[in-house]
Amino acid sequence: MPQDPFDWIDDEARRRAHAGLVRTLRPRAAESELLDLAGNDYLGLTRRPEITEAAAAAARRWGAGSTGSRLVTGSTALHAELERELAAFCGFEAALVLSSGYAANLAAVTTLSGRGSLIVSDAGNHASIVDGCRLSRAETAIVPHADVEAVRKTLDAHPGQRALAVTDSVFSVDGDAAPLPGFAEACRAHGAALLVDDAHGLGVLGEGGRGALDAAGIAGDPDVVATLTLSKSLGSQGGAVLGPARVIDHLVNTARTFIFDTGLAPAAAGAALASLRLLGREPALAGRARAVAVTLHRGLTEAGLTAVRPDAAVVSVRAPSPEAALRWAADCRAAGLAVGCFRPPSVPDGISRIRLTARADLTEQQVGTAIATIIRTAPAG
Repeated sequence: MPQDPFDWIDDEARRRAHAGLVRTLRPRAAESELLDLAGNDYLGLTRRPEITEAAAAAARRWGAGSTGSRLVTGSTALHAELERELAAFCGFEAALVLSSGYAANLAAVTTLSGRGSLIVSDAGNHASIVDGCRLSRAETAIVPHADVEAVRKTLDAHPGQRALAVTDSVFSVDGDAAPLPGFAEACRAHGAALLVDDAHGLGVLGEGGRGALDAAGIAGDPDVVATLTLSKSLGSQGGAVLGPARVIDHLVNTARTFIFDTGLAPAAAGAALASLRLLGREPALAGRARAVAVTLHRGLTEAGLTAVRPDAAVVSVRAPSPEAALRWAADCRAAGLAVGCFRPPSVPDGISRIRLTARADLTEQQVGTAIATIIRTAPAG
């Protein structure tokens, strides 16, 4: 008989199971009694009535789908409105909306680099940036996490070469913030561009939630480009690239994840636009999300757990092993609390964690319940 071409998959599955790294899908119900500290709904907007109604209204007016790529039939007046207001809110000249934050990072990294150029990438960057570097065909130098001097030295070692430094603004594993002013200074000394993924900064950092680049004072600078997602603080779905108008025009003409992808559904664009406007009316939401994160961190560390001090709304708590992290997350869930579970290969340092995402809409009682549950279910060691 011919050899089974997928025998190797069974071997891989056994290796994953032995290492405690099996991932499974767990469909959630529309309504749940779980206290959710696992999702990325930082401002609690996903279910706000005005946001869900904006999504429904956009679907009724523009249709359930965008009908095609943005360059054919997939652009609506709603997309253009969202791009204008997103750029203005975050302090940039122009914006381009794509179907996901992942697509936005692939678009920005690949079109702003290329064969013969240099990418300097932080070791803690998100997988979408890593994949963008791989697809770019550029020479890629991975530098130690949040190390300005390493970026500077790497750029200095490539005089005259076109270069792009890329970093998360807030790193999704530990929740620590990148030293953006230092990165920007190092890039300018070389004449390099700086690309910042602000997925976890928008809505949480900066004046009224305008993002980490606003907080760092580099939003709108002519040598700085930002990417972000609409699926976290804005409670919707999709991604965007923000920067100088000529950069955005370049992406429209060259970014494959924009040109050959179906445009963002109108409902998602409508919801994101409504969230953006709501954040403008309720700027205190950003500070509330940060305050919840600080309270979670303080409560857990005072109990003796090892948690990374949050710079935004992510609180990372170390676990002794992948198996312990899985068990801890499962025990929390059984006790009514949903938390994230990060294990290799998702974590670059090989350390397993449970991850909590603070939300602006959590009450003091809910925060206290979450702290008590995590402490009670913590594994030994």
